Amino acid sequence: MRLAASVRGTTSPNPWVGCVIESASGDRFEGATRPPGGAHAEAMALAAAGDAARGGTVWCTLEPCSHHGRTPPCADALIEAGVGRVVLGLEDPDEKVRGRGIERLRAAGIEVEVGVCAEEVNRQLAPYLKHRVTGRPWIVLKLAASLDGRTAAPDGTSQWITGDEARTDAHRLRAESDAVIVGAGTVRSDDPTLTVRHVEGRDPLRVVLGTAPETAKVHPALELSGELPDVLDELGRRGVVQAMVEGGATVAGDFHRAGLVDRYVLYLAPTLFGGDDARGLFAGPGAPSIDDVWRGRITAVERLGDDLKLEMEPA
Repeated sequence: MRLAASVRGTTSPNPWVGCVIESASGDRFEGATRPPGGAHAEAMALAAAGDAARGGTVWCTLEPCSHHGRTPPCADALIEAGVGRVVLGLEDPDEKVRGRGIERLRAAGIEVEVGVCAEEVNRQLAPYLKHRVTGRPWIVLKLAASLDGRTAAPDGTSQWITGDEARTDAHRLRAESDAVIVGAGTVRSDDPTLTVRHVEGRDPLRVVLGTAPETAKVHPALELSGELPDVLDELGRRGVVQAMVEGGATVAGDFHRAGLVDRYVLYLAPTLFGGDDARGLFAGPGAPSIDDVWRGRITAVERLGDDLKLEMEPA
Protein backbone atom coordinates (compact mmCIF):
# COMPACT_ATOMS: atom_id res chain seq x y z
CA MET A 1 0.00 0.00 0.00
CA ARG A 2 2.92 2.37 0.70
CA LEU A 3 4.34 1.63 -2.73
CA ALA A 4 0.95 2.15 -4.34
CA ALA A 5 0.55 5.51 -2.60
CA SER A 6 3.92 6.64 -3.93
CA VAL A 7 2.64 6.50 -7.54
CA ARG A 8 -0.91 7.72 -6.86
CA GLY A 9 -0.77 10.67 -9.25
CA THR A 10 1.03 9.03 -12.18
CA THR A 11 -0.77 5.82 -13.19
CA SER A 12 -4.33 6.86 -14.12
CA PRO A 13 -6.40 5.56 -15.84
CA ASN A 14 -4.57 2.43 -14.68
CA PRO A 15 -4.77 1.53 -10.97
CA TRP A 16 -2.00 2.56 -8.58
CA VAL A 17 -0.67 -0.77 -7.36
CA GLY A 18 2.19 -1.87 -5.13
CA CYS A 19 3.93 -5.25 -5.12
CA VAL A 20 6.52 -6.90 -2.86
CA ILE A 21 8.17 -10.22 -3.65
CA GLU A 22 9.66 -12.12 -0.74
CA SER A 23 12.14 -14.79 -1.76
CA ALA A 24 12.39 -18.18 -0.09
CA SER A 25 15.41 -16.89 1.82
CA GLY A 26 13.53 -13.82 3.08
CA ASP A 27 14.90 -11.13 0.77
CA ARG A 28 12.34 -8.56 -0.40
CA PHE A 29 12.00 -6.81 -3.74
CA GLU A 30 9.62 -3.95 -4.47
CA GLY A 31 7.69 -2.63 -7.45
CA ALA A 32 4.99 -0.05 -8.20
CA THR A 33 2.98 0.67 -11.32
CA ARG A 34 4.66 2.92 -13.86
CA PRO A 35 2.81 5.61 -15.87
CA PRO A 36 0.49 4.36 -18.66
CA GLY A 37 2.40 2.24 -21.15
CA GLY A 38 5.01 1.31 -18.53
CA ALA A 39 5.41 -1.84 -16.50
CA HIS A 40 2.88 -2.86 -13.88
CA ALA A 41 3.83 -3.33 -10.23
CA GLU A 42 4.30 -7.09 -10.53
CA ALA A 43 6.63 -6.73 -13.51
CA MET A 44 8.68 -4.11 -11.69
CA ALA A 45 9.06 -6.34 -8.63
CA LEU A 46 9.92 -9.37 -10.79
CA ALA A 47 12.60 -7.38 -12.58
CA ALA A 48 14.10 -6.43 -9.23
CA ALA A 49 13.95 -9.98 -7.89
CA GLY A 50 15.24 -11.88 -10.91
CA ASP A 51 15.83 -15.58 -10.14
CA ALA A 52 15.11 -14.94 -6.45
CA ALA A 53 11.38 -14.84 -7.29
CA ARG A 54 11.30 -18.61 -7.86
CA GLY A 55 9.42 -20.25 -5.02
CA GLY A 56 8.81 -16.90 -3.35
CA THR A 57 5.70 -15.13 -2.10
CA VAL A 58 4.16 -12.22 -3.99
CA TRP A 59 2.22 -9.57 -2.05
CA CYS A 60 0.15 -7.30 -4.28
CA THR A 61 -2.65 -4.83 -3.60
CA LEU A 62 -4.67 -5.81 -6.69
CA GLU A 63 -5.21 -8.93 -8.78
CA PRO A 64 -2.60 -9.34 -11.55
CA CYS A 65 -3.90 -8.63 -15.03
CA SER A 66 -4.59 -11.55 -17.35
CA HIS A 67 -4.87 -9.85 -20.75
CA HIS A 68 -2.61 -8.24 -23.32
CA GLY A 69 -2.93 -4.45 -23.24
CA ARG A 70 -0.05 -2.03 -23.50
CA THR A 71 1.94 -4.61 -21.50
CA PRO A 72 1.91 -8.44 -21.33
CA PRO A 73 -0.23 -10.20 -18.69
CA CYS A 74 1.27 -10.01 -15.21
CA ALA A 75 -0.32 -13.35 -14.27
CA ASP A 76 1.70 -15.05 -17.02
CA ALA A 77 4.89 -13.32 -15.87
CA LEU A 78 4.38 -14.58 -12.31
CA ILE A 79 3.79 -18.12 -13.59
CA GLU A 80 6.92 -18.01 -15.76
CA ALA A 81 8.95 -16.72 -12.82
CA GLY A 82 7.91 -19.78 -10.80
CA VAL A 83 6.54 -18.01 -7.74
CA GLY A 84 4.98 -20.26 -5.13
CA ARG A 85 2.32 -18.10 -3.51
CA VAL A 86 0.42 -14.91 -4.28
CA VAL A 87 -1.35 -12.82 -1.61
CA LEU A 88 -3.77 -10.17 -2.88
CA GLY A 89 -5.80 -7.36 -1.40
CA LEU A 90 -8.60 -7.26 -3.96
CA GLU A 91 -9.93 -8.92 -7.07
CA ASP A 92 -9.83 -6.50 -10.01
CA PRO A 93 -13.40 -5.59 -11.15
CA ASP A 94 -12.20 -4.53 -14.61
CA GLU A 95 -14.20 -6.50 -17.18
CA LYS A 96 -10.93 -7.64 -18.81
CA VAL A 97 -9.77 -9.24 -15.56
CA ARG A 98 -12.50 -10.07 -12.98
CA GLY A 99 -10.89 -13.12 -11.43
CA ARG A 100 -9.23 -14.44 -14.59
CA GLY A 101 -5.78 -13.59 -13.29
CA ILE A 102 -6.49 -15.49 -10.08
CA GLU A 103 -7.87 -18.45 -12.04
CA ARG A 104 -4.78 -18.54 -14.25
CA LEU A 105 -2.43 -18.54 -11.26
CA ARG A 106 -4.34 -21.31 -9.49
CA ALA A 107 -4.49 -23.39 -12.68
CA ALA A 108 -0.70 -23.21 -12.76
CA GLY A 109 -0.53 -24.66 -9.24
CA ILE A 110 0.21 -21.38 -7.45
CA GLU A 111 -1.42 -20.83 -4.05
CA VAL A 112 -3.52 -17.65 -4.11
CA GLU A 113 -5.00 -15.84 -1.11
CA VAL A 114 -7.40 -12.94 -1.69
CA GLY A 115 -8.77 -10.37 0.75
CA VAL A 116 -5.81 -9.48 2.96
CA CYS A 117 -6.24 -5.86 4.11
CA ALA A 118 -9.16 -5.69 1.71
CA GLU A 119 -10.89 -2.82 3.50
CA GLU A 120 -7.79 -0.64 3.46
CA VAL A 121 -6.97 -1.43 -0.17
CA ASN A 122 -10.57 -0.78 -1.13
CA ARG A 123 -10.29 2.74 0.32
CA GLN A 124 -6.98 3.33 -1.42
CA LEU A 125 -8.30 2.21 -4.81
CA ALA A 126 -11.86 3.56 -4.41
CA PRO A 127 -11.71 5.94 -7.42
CA TYR A 128 -10.41 3.20 -9.73
CA LEU A 129 -12.94 0.66 -8.45
CA LYS A 130 -15.87 3.03 -8.95
CA HIS A 131 -14.76 3.89 -12.48
CA ARG A 132 -14.44 0.25 -13.45
CA VAL A 133 -17.80 -0.73 -11.92
CA THR A 134 -19.97 2.27 -12.93
CA GLY A 135 -18.07 3.89 -15.80
CA ARG A 136 -18.12 7.21 -13.92
CA PRO A 137 -15.31 9.04 -12.12
CA TRP A 138 -14.96 9.30 -8.35
CA ILE A 139 -16.10 12.81 -7.40
CA VAL A 140 -14.19 14.86 -4.85
CA LEU A 141 -15.85 18.14 -3.83
CA LYS A 142 -13.26 20.61 -2.55
CA LEU A 143 -14.52 23.47 -0.38
CA ALA A 144 -12.81 26.23 1.60
CA ALA A 145 -14.62 28.34 4.16
CA SER A 146 -14.43 30.44 7.28
CA LEU A 147 -15.40 28.89 10.60
CA ASP A 148 -18.88 30.37 10.19
CA GLY A 149 -19.27 28.54 6.88
CA ARG A 150 -18.73 31.44 4.49
CA THR A 151 -16.73 31.37 1.27
CA ALA A 152 -16.83 34.97 0.07
CA ALA A 153 -17.62 38.47 1.25
CA PRO A 154 -20.83 40.16 0.11
CA ASP A 155 -18.87 41.96 -2.66
CA GLY A 156 -17.71 38.57 -4.02
CA THR A 157 -14.07 38.76 -2.88
CA SER A 158 -12.92 35.37 -1.65
CA GLN A 159 -9.31 34.57 -2.48
CA TRP A 160 -6.90 33.29 0.17
CA ILE A 161 -9.35 32.44 2.91
CA THR A 162 -6.99 29.62 3.88
CA GLY A 163 -3.22 29.70 4.39
CA ASP A 164 -0.28 28.43 2.37
CA GLU A 165 -0.27 24.87 3.75
CA ALA A 166 -3.95 24.32 3.00
CA ARG A 167 -3.57 25.72 -0.52
CA THR A 168 -0.59 23.45 -1.13
CA ASP A 169 -2.62 20.46 0.02
CA ALA A 170 -5.45 21.45 -2.31
CA HIS A 171 -2.98 21.50 -5.22
CA ARG A 172 -1.82 18.02 -4.24
CA LEU A 173 -5.44 16.90 -4.42
CA ARG A 174 -5.74 18.58 -7.82
CA ALA A 175 -2.62 16.76 -9.01
CA GLU A 176 -4.19 13.42 -8.01
CA SER A 177 -7.28 14.17 -10.09
CA ASP A 178 -7.65 13.50 -13.79
CA ALA A 179 -10.07 16.40 -14.24
CA VAL A 180 -11.11 19.53 -12.39
CA ILE A 181 -14.67 20.84 -12.82
CA VAL A 182 -15.88 24.42 -12.44
CA GLY A 183 -18.91 26.38 -13.56
CA ALA A 184 -18.75 29.00 -16.28
CA GLY A 185 -19.78 31.61 -13.72
CA THR A 186 -16.66 30.95 -11.66
CA VAL A 187 -14.55 31.24 -14.79
CA ARG A 188 -16.08 34.60 -15.60
CA SER A 189 -15.75 35.99 -12.06
CA ASP A 190 -12.39 34.53 -10.93
CA ASP A 191 -10.64 33.62 -14.22
CA PRO A 192 -8.76 30.67 -12.64
CA THR A 193 -5.99 28.74 -14.40
CA LEU A 194 -6.80 25.43 -12.60
CA THR A 195 -3.23 24.21 -13.09
CA VAL A 196 -1.08 22.36 -10.56
CA ARG A 197 1.25 24.59 -8.59
CA HIS A 198 3.17 24.32 -5.29
CA VAL A 199 3.55 20.53 -5.77
CA GLU A 200 4.91 18.14 -8.39
CA GLY A 201 2.22 16.76 -10.68
CA ARG A 202 0.51 16.93 -14.01
CA ASP A 203 -2.24 19.41 -14.81
CA PRO A 204 -5.71 17.84 -14.87
CA LEU A 205 -8.17 18.09 -17.72
CA ARG A 206 -9.99 21.38 -17.18
CA VAL A 207 -13.75 21.00 -17.49
CA VAL A 208 -16.12 23.97 -17.65
CA LEU A 209 -19.85 23.45 -17.18
CA GLY A 210 -21.12 25.86 -19.79
CA THR A 211 -19.11 28.12 -22.06
CA ALA A 212 -15.97 29.96 -20.97
CA PRO A 213 -14.93 33.29 -22.52
CA GLU A 214 -12.42 32.81 -25.34
CA THR A 215 -9.79 34.78 -23.44
CA ALA A 216 -10.21 32.86 -20.14
CA LYS A 217 -7.05 31.44 -18.57
CA VAL A 218 -8.74 28.07 -18.18
CA HIS A 219 -8.27 27.30 -21.87
CA PRO A 220 -7.66 24.80 -23.32
CA ALA A 221 -10.69 23.37 -21.58
CA LEU A 222 -13.43 20.84 -22.25
CA GLU A 223 -16.78 22.65 -22.23
CA LEU A 224 -19.76 20.46 -21.36
CA SER A 225 -23.43 21.12 -20.76
CA GLY A 226 -26.48 19.08 -19.88
CA GLU A 227 -27.43 16.97 -16.89
CA LEU A 228 -24.64 16.18 -14.45
CA PRO A 229 -24.99 12.37 -14.74
CA ASP A 230 -24.48 12.71 -18.50
CA VAL A 231 -21.42 14.89 -17.89
CA LEU A 232 -19.95 12.22 -15.61
CA ASP A 233 -20.67 9.50 -18.16
CA GLU A 234 -18.76 11.50 -20.77
CA LEU A 235 -15.81 12.04 -18.46
CA GLY A 236 -15.77 8.35 -17.61
CA ARG A 237 -15.63 7.48 -21.30
CA ARG A 238 -12.63 9.77 -21.59
CA GLY A 239 -10.77 7.79 -18.93
CA VAL A 240 -11.29 10.22 -16.05
CA VAL A 241 -10.99 8.10 -12.91
CA GLN A 242 -11.18 10.96 -10.38
CA ALA A 243 -12.68 14.40 -10.93
CA MET A 244 -12.36 17.27 -8.49
CA VAL A 245 -15.20 19.78 -8.28
CA GLU A 246 -13.85 23.20 -7.38
CA GLY A 247 -16.89 25.42 -7.65
CA GLY A 248 -18.52 27.73 -7.42
CA ALA A 249 -21.35 27.55 -4.93
CA THR A 250 -24.00 26.76 -7.56
CA VAL A 251 -22.04 23.85 -9.05
CA ALA A 252 -21.12 22.59 -5.57
CA GLY A 253 -24.78 22.69 -4.51
CA ASP A 254 -25.90 20.92 -7.69
CA PHE A 255 -23.44 18.04 -7.18
CA HIS A 256 -24.32 17.79 -3.49
CA ARG A 257 -28.10 17.75 -3.96
CA ALA A 258 -27.82 15.21 -6.77
CA GLY A 259 -25.96 12.82 -4.47
CA LEU A 260 -22.99 12.65 -6.84
CA VAL A 261 -20.21 13.44 -4.36
CA ASP A 262 -18.08 10.53 -3.12
CA ARG A 263 -15.71 12.52 -0.92
CA TYR A 264 -15.99 15.97 0.61
CA VAL A 265 -12.78 17.85 1.43
CA LEU A 266 -13.38 21.00 3.48
CA TYR A 267 -10.63 23.42 4.46
CA LEU A 268 -11.65 25.59 7.42
CA ALA A 269 -9.81 28.83 8.20
CA PRO A 270 -9.78 30.56 11.62
CA THR A 271 -11.73 33.41 10.06
CA LEU A 272 -15.18 34.81 10.83
CA PHE A 273 -17.19 36.95 8.43
CA GLY A 274 -19.49 37.66 11.34
CA GLY A 275 -22.79 38.11 9.55
CA ASP A 276 -25.46 36.52 7.40
CA ASP A 277 -24.72 38.51 4.23
CA ALA A 278 -21.51 36.69 3.25
CA ARG A 279 -21.78 33.85 0.73
CA GLY A 280 -22.21 30.25 1.85
CA LEU A 281 -20.74 26.96 0.69
CA PHE A 282 -23.75 26.08 -1.45
CA ALA A 283 -26.17 28.10 -3.55
CA GLY A 284 -29.72 26.93 -4.15
CA PRO A 285 -32.38 25.33 -1.98
CA GLY A 286 -31.32 23.43 1.12
CA ALA A 287 -33.04 20.86 3.30
CA PRO A 288 -36.59 22.03 4.14
CA SER A 289 -36.53 20.45 7.61
CA ILE A 290 -34.14 18.82 10.05
CA ASP A 291 -35.46 15.45 8.97
CA ASP A 292 -34.18 16.10 5.44
CA VAL A 293 -30.63 17.27 6.19
CA TRP A 294 -27.77 15.39 4.59
CA ARG A 295 -25.76 13.38 7.08
CA GLY A 296 -22.28 12.12 6.39
CA ARG A 297 -19.36 10.61 8.20
CA ILE A 298 -16.15 12.48 9.06
CA THR A 299 -13.29 10.21 8.00
CA ALA A 300 -10.26 12.40 8.73
CA VAL A 301 -9.29 15.64 10.46
CA GLU A 302 -5.88 17.23 9.93
CA ARG A 303 -4.31 20.50 10.97
CA LEU A 304 -2.56 22.37 8.15
CA GLY A 305 -0.84 25.42 9.58
CA ASP A 306 -3.59 27.52 11.14
CA ASP A 307 -6.31 25.76 9.13
CA LEU A 308 -8.23 22.52 9.54
CA LYS A 309 -8.85 19.95 6.83
CA LEU A 310 -11.96 17.80 7.24
CA GLU A 311 -12.79 14.85 5.01
CA MET A 312 -16.30 13.42 4.84
CA GLU A 313 -18.14 10.74 2.93
CA PRO A 314 -21.83 9.89 2.60
CA ALA A 315 -23.03 7.97 5.66
